[in-house]
Amino acid sequence: MKKLYGVMGDPISHSMSPVMMNDLFDLYEMDAAYVPFHVTSDGLETAVKGLKAIGVAGFNVTVPHKTDIMPLLDEIDPLAKAIGAVNTVKNQEGKLIGYNTDGRGYVRGLKEEIPSLSGQTVLMIGAGGAARGIYFSMAEAGVKRIDICNRTPAKAVELMKTCPFPVETEVFTIEKAEERLEQYDLLIQTTLIGMAPNIEEAPLSLKGIKPASFASDIIYNPLETKFLKEASSAGARTQNGIEMFVYQGALAFEIWTGLFPDTERMKENVLKQLGGYPC
Repeated sequence: MKKLYGVMGDPISHSMSPVMMNDLFDLYEMDAAYVPFHVTSDGLETAVKGLKAIGVAGFNVTVPHKTDIMPLLDEIDPLAKAIGAVNTVKNQEGKLIGYNTDGRGYVRGLKEEIPSLSGQTVLMIGAGGAARGIYFSMAEAGVKRIDICNRTPAKAVELMKTCPFPVETEVFTIEKAEERLEQYDLLIQTTLIGMAPNIEEAPLSLKGIKPASFASDIIYNPLETKFLKEASSAGARTQNGIEMFVYQGALAFEIWTGLFPDTERMKENVLKQLGGYPC
């Protein structure tokens, strides 16, 4: 019997995940299908009950449901519980178990460019939902320091205090961070500032960035944001958000099937589809 997987969100019509995941099922000759589910906030509880009732094998969760879905699941993985968000659900013998692969997916993608993160001094820009998973996973990976700059410092302080992994951290305003850019090996841009159609926006000025640093942006539409353009012009190496998207999907696929898939093939599929929304 064909296994059913999917992704739920609102909006969902431009999701790149179905093409990427269905291609993997074909590649590995698995009798499975992955479909998008348009689920509004009002219909979330009904949708989760319905998916469980029909025996869905697993599904991804995207905006705006990553937090609201948690009390509707039977179990939550400890990392997802600490982050406070779920992006992957597995049906294990009738129990819906929630996981978060966003942060670990980001780290796996980053290691394509920086194999060893030990000793890295990091500035993370933003303290929202994406930042939370990345901060926890970077701390888990053993970086030396992660400072956070955010327009609302109190939100960054709350993020720092709830992290289950020990890491040195200071919190700054955007303006203060701009004065300290030369101190960082790695800059991670976690906000949606600069995403299409607002491609002329950037979260902060990079005039003080050191040329030997590495700049990473979770956005990949456009492929090169203003943030990355400024970093590249200053001599820094850069990475957009494609790797994070691909690796969070690969880790979800592994949770469901036990098989870690061909990430290069997944990346090629994302590049072919660009113009949709990440999920």
